[in-house]
Amino acid sequence: MKSILSRRTLVKAGLLAGVGVPLLGVPTQEVHAASPTPLDPSDPLAKAMGFTTDASKVNASANPTYKPTQKCGNCAQYQGKESDATAPCTIFAGHTVPAGGWCKVWAQKPGK
Repeated sequence: MKSILSRRTLVKAGLLAGVGVPLLGVPTQEVHAASPTPLDPSDPLAKAMGFTTDASKVNASANPTYKPTQKCGNCAQYQGKESDATAPCTIFAGHTVPAGGWCKVWAQKPGK
């Protein structure tokens, strides 16, 4: 009985299938990282950290470390420039905070 497929043809087909099958699972569109969303003050972590979107409204008696000059924009955790309206924060991963906000983790930016 004569074989229709040669051994060489079978090996080539096997190699091509081995390369081709994994490529079928590769997405055809680029994957984009989700852009950060504004931090909701009612978020459990935000509440625990005493986060507020307006530092001028911080209850100083309830937050003895608060000083009127402290704002997210001049905090070491703020990932933007002080002049940016909002920027990501290292404390609230995946979220942006307003430059005029404040939380209990405020720390002076180095060199200020």
